[in-house]
Amino acid sequence: MTREVDPITLQVIGGALHSIAEQMGNVLYRMSYSSIIRESQDLGAGLFDRDFNTLCESDSTPMHIGSLPGYLRGIGKSVPLDAWKPGDCVIHNHPYYGASHSPDMAIVMPVFFEGDLIGFSANTAHHVDIGAATPGLVIDIPDVFAEGMLFNGIKLYEEGRRNEALWRYIRDNTRVPGLVMGDLEAQIASAELGVQRFQELMATYGKETVIQATRQLMDYTERMLRSEIARIPDGDYVAEGFLDDDGRSRGVHLPVKVTVRVRGDEVEVDLTGSSPQVPTAFNVPFDGSTKVACYFAFRALLLDTYTHSEYIPQNEGSFRPVKVTAPLGSIFNPVAPASAEARFSQIQRVVDLIIKALAPVLPDKCTAGNAAVLSFASYSGVRENGDYWVFLEVNEAAMGGRPFSDGPDTIEELMRNTRNNPLEDLGMHLPLICDRYEVRDDVPPGAGKFRGGAGVVKSQRYLTPGFMTHESDRHDDVPWGIFGGKPGAGGKVEIRNIHTGRVRYEPSKFSGIRMEVGDVVSYYSPAGGGYGDPLDRDPEHVLDDVLDGFISSYHARDDYGVVLRETEDGYGWALDAEATRHLRSRMRNAGQGAAI
Repeated sequence: MTREVDPITLQVIGGALHSIAEQMGNVLYRMSYSSIIRESQDLGAGLFDRDFNTLCESDSTPMHIGSLPGYLRGIGKSVPLDAWKPGDCVIHNHPYYGASHSPDMAIVMPVFFEGDLIGFSANTAHHVDIGAATPGLVIDIPDVFAEGMLFNGIKLYEEGRRNEALWRYIRDNTRVPGLVMGDLEAQIASAELGVQRFQELMATYGKETVIQATRQLMDYTERMLRSEIARIPDGDYVAEGFLDDDGRSRGVHLPVKVTVRVRGDEVEVDLTGSSPQVPTAFNVPFDGSTKVACYFAFRALLLDTYTHSEYIPQNEGSFRPVKVTAPLGSIFNPVAPASAEARFSQIQRVVDLIIKALAPVLPDKCTAGNAAVLSFASYSGVRENGDYWVFLEVNEAAMGGRPFSDGPDTIEELMRNTRNNPLEDLGMHLPLICDRYEVRDDVPPGAGKFRGGAGVVKSQRYLTPGFMTHESDRHDDVPWGIFGGKPGAGGKVEIRNIHTGRVRYEPSKFSGIRMEVGDVVSYYSPAGGGYGDPLDRDPEHVLDDVLDGFISSYHARDDYGVVLRETEDGYGWALDAEATRHLRSRMRNAGQGAAI
């Protein structure tokens, strides 16, 4: 029996593991070619043991790293443990074999030490185009085969020998081979680094010591999460919402129901009551996405780095106390061959509803309603030489008000953690111009003691004819207010042509629509809900919001009971403290400050 590793060595090995994962992520995004990886950092990387447990993860998109154990289990159905050899490299992206969705391709390499298979070095990254029915993204398609290239545990390298036929197949089946092949090379370099660093760590401390340390670190993280869950009163906590539509059946809302069952130091998230699977790509892979969203929710709520004085390693231990249930044939557990590519808005809503369900018993950890959506836009076209250009953009949104502060404005909230793409990068490489990129000002964020975050508005103009697909949601079901706070606002998409003046509004999701020269696509993200009674908000903060353009003087009066007067020069506002006290008193007596 291996002796337990002492606390100091354990801490050193834990830090080294995290450093390896960070190095892997850095290599991947710094070497990649496409902006979705190079700038937005839509990726994840880490090390795993031979049982596919997460040992460490990069500080990148939670969706990617949380799904990698599912990828490995899926690969295990095609490549058993005894079939791995040093120098092997596997590519995998099949959504019915553990992948988060098909554009997130994984690269996996085995880690051997002293002749034994110890574990795996792996990463995933979102690829710009995998040859699907529409460039970049797909929504209104009939099945998983229309998503593009599917790889189920296929070896790109076998014992160091490159599979040239497979490389040629990938290059010939994407619209942008230069980007895709370059990104694959970056993924391979990242995985190779992970193999090397993991072997060096074992050479330094010994194989048995490192393996034992990983077990202790996973057990420690599990204990920490279980102790936090045990603080929540046992019970069933329920929250419900709905999604706009499936991208085809307009006006048909899709219910989302979350039941959180807390029993002792374990928790179950049950999605029974949510929509049946749909005939478009608006379904969610169960292992690679649905389960990962639920794991993320509890780690974010209960093990946040900034709410704990002690360091908590990011590893498999945080998954163990959480069980996830979704009926087979539902939108969160579809039956093959249903397509499941456009899945992110749904899992964002699951996280948001978990927060809503637990808010009554975790008021100091939960937020009001977040935007809980993903605006994922694919802009594309064909150059004069016949080559495609494809650009994927992730737009920001907003969070709900928090227990002690306002919701952040224009941020990648909840599971996303992707970065925005610099406008300079856009202008240098693509026939698009960003006409507007700023805080949304056409609607106020949800009022509260701590207001919701303001959304973003971003406008992109086509300089040549092209195409566009947009994956989003939450035009109809607005972010909720909590503890007396008021709801936020839904999103919208507007397309205006600068030459004709024609304006039209599009649904939250649409596929492969034709764009003309001068078409300007403007995305308005949802705004977060408010936390707490708006009449309890500091009047000076309300004045600041008016001066900053977040709300109008009318909103200040009607939502917050704050009376403002124009300054003598006519160019600003000042607080009328006495009138504010009287107005708030009348509003409280009239019940306007009651809980919503």
